[in-house]
Amino acid sequence: MTQHKEIVVTVDVAKELGLTAEEFERICSVLGRTPSYTELGVYSVMWSEHCSYKNSILQLKTLPRTGERMLVAAGEENAGVIDIGDGFGIAFKIESHNHPSAVEPFQGAATGVGGILRDIFTMGARPIAALNSLRFGEPDTERTKYLIKGVVHGIGHYGNCFGVPTVAGEVYFDRCYTDNPLVNAMAVGLLRADRMASASAKGPGNPVFIMGSSTGRDGIHGASLLASREFDELTENMRPTVQVGDPFAEKLLLEASLELIDAGVVVGMQDMGAAGISCSTSEMSAKNGVGMRIDLDKVPLREADMSAYEIMLSESQERMLVVVEKGKEAAAIAVCEKWDVPFVQIGEVTDTGRIEIFRQGVQVADLPAISLVLGGEAPVYVRDQQEPEYLQFTRKPLDRGGILHEAECTDVLLKLLASPTIASKRWIYEQYDSQVGTNTVQRSGSDAAVIRIKELPGKAIAVTTDCNSRYTYLNPLRGGMIAVAEAARNCVCVGAEPVAITNCLNFGNPYDPEVYWQFAQAIKGMGDACRALNTPVTGGNVSFHNESQQHAVFPTPTIGMLGLIDDLSKTVGNGFVAGGQTVVLIGWQREELGGSEYLKVMKGKILGDAPFIDLDEEVRLQRTVLAVIRSGLITAAHDPSEGGLLVALAEMCLSTGIGATCAFDFDHHPGSVFGESQSRIIVTCDPSNLAALQASCEAANVPMQVLGTTGGTTLSVDGLVNVDVATLVAAFERTLPSLLNDQPA
Repeated sequence: MTQHKEIVVTVDVAKELGLTAEEFERICSVLGRTPSYTELGVYSVMWSEHCSYKNSILQLKTLPRTGERMLVAAGEENAGVIDIGDGFGIAFKIESHNHPSAVEPFQGAATGVGGILRDIFTMGARPIAALNSLRFGEPDTERTKYLIKGVVHGIGHYGNCFGVPTVAGEVYFDRCYTDNPLVNAMAVGLLRADRMASASAKGPGNPVFIMGSSTGRDGIHGASLLASREFDELTENMRPTVQVGDPFAEKLLLEASLELIDAGVVVGMQDMGAAGISCSTSEMSAKNGVGMRIDLDKVPLREADMSAYEIMLSESQERMLVVVEKGKEAAAIAVCEKWDVPFVQIGEVTDTGRIEIFRQGVQVADLPAISLVLGGEAPVYVRDQQEPEYLQFTRKPLDRGGILHEAECTDVLLKLLASPTIASKRWIYEQYDSQVGTNTVQRSGSDAAVIRIKELPGKAIAVTTDCNSRYTYLNPLRGGMIAVAEAARNCVCVGAEPVAITNCLNFGNPYDPEVYWQFAQAIKGMGDACRALNTPVTGGNVSFHNESQQHAVFPTPTIGMLGLIDDLSKTVGNGFVAGGQTVVLIGWQREELGGSEYLKVMKGKILGDAPFIDLDEEVRLQRTVLAVIRSGLITAAHDPSEGGLLVALAEMCLSTGIGATCAFDFDHHPGSVFGESQSRIIVTCDPSNLAALQASCEAANVPMQVLGTTGGTTLSVDGLVNVDVATLVAAFERTLPSLLNDQPA
């Protein structure tokens, strides 16, 4: 075994690893000496934004992080857990894998799925659903098509092979994501509340095991480098920092992990994701003030001659760090042998509070665990904020346009249905297995996915991901509010009570005061909405530096929402279910065009203010619609979002082929017909229930207006459109296949 020569550590070496001169001085002060190169590498990843949240934690702490249903505090474990009653909990979390996916889309997206699944099953939760939120540039360049195909293939490959249904998500296309796509992956799992495992170490003398795949050079500095810089001409040379995943190995790891937890031999368990062994050893130790002594010679390696630095920073996939109760090693080993999962002791828990690392008989690191972690001695910064200059140009009053007539309105409707952001994502979601596990009741295409809980007959959950980043670009405060409100509204539309969120905050460079202002404003908006809707934040992820030399992405605070359904028989879909039903708009109808798909598609502009939202109105709307769904008064519900009211009516026709005849009693301006006003939901009901529906709305002081009646095979809106549903379907379905399969439109 070759003895590796240590690199001489200087402030310049620290800067090359992403640390500042001040941070290097702080490390020297903490240690009372100059760190070794391996120690410096550990600090560089642990003090990166990805691991330490040094630029974001003060803002994140302003979010509502407690609630009566929460079984663990936000940030306390790898994922949030919500009590769903009868001794069960739902673990869920969303995280980004943006930068790896920009470099290597297949592996970047695949390992994003793998990593978020490990975050929930290390807690003892069996994964029951996966979701995603994707952002790409306009699909008119070969690079963007390559990224789309690679990301979708990666998500489908990993989820399908692992055996988790991918049930919902969203896909947006805007030029600003050309160089830096956003790939946010969410996982949802079911656990027994009394069998939940913790990502913490305790008990000096307890053995520490590495479980799962061997360690290689893939992923070194994946978190601290890829997620902490903008992309430039060197991006293609960064492929070695992208991890490589094996979903079949992860499936075995899942089963072994859950059996170990059920067997009662696990003291603590944590996924080796970002920063690998460095992160898992330090975070698990710091939680309870203990330490670890680790012998890197015992770590199974897939590449010969790896240095201590490389082993500590590797982000090779499908690995866990497990602390086992002393005396129960044989039982733990037997479980892992049963599942053919490698399980090797590499150290033990100590009472020193220090991470002591040995390689080839030499101590290469001796670090206080608390000095490495969030909430310990990792740096925390307050960044400058400044309102962006571009808002002076985008927030100008918009021309409301003239009265729409049938030929023009029909043309606009078909163009909006065919625009990539609104058009059918069937080409994407049909590559995902959405039915494995046989729990999926509603999947992609619904306002939210519905998953039955077999262990609790009649109960189910709803899950969705939502964010309109154009709104956040135009008004970060409102955009943050709307992201939360729409996610909750989508859960309500299927009959679920929204109970909690996880979030993935995708922004540009935090050292840019304008970007940081966007970040702070969006968080304030999210917090206000979460408090109003009583949906606390269980945890999440911050992804900064999503920009290149050519493009800075729109601020994109993606929301993953969890809703609870007590009676699965009281759920509805978003399509017309039969002829002769009354179509009703519940909520506030306003004329506004800011940030709309109409402006982008028809005018080529992203201008104006984000749609108006009043959180009191939103709360009243959601409570009213949820109540009438649960009382059986309505048969379908759909949230008008991108494209506005007329697009939403068309979408309700698409799934069943049933048309509708409607009339709008408001002006036929673009802002009324295609505007994206908030706090409104289209529902259908049997005519015999219309009076009861109206009474419910009046009691809650929520506006309601009858739009028309379902039936036939045509969508007809008086004076605006008269289009066969088949024509709508053709416009809606053709876009992505024609773009991505190079078929004629």
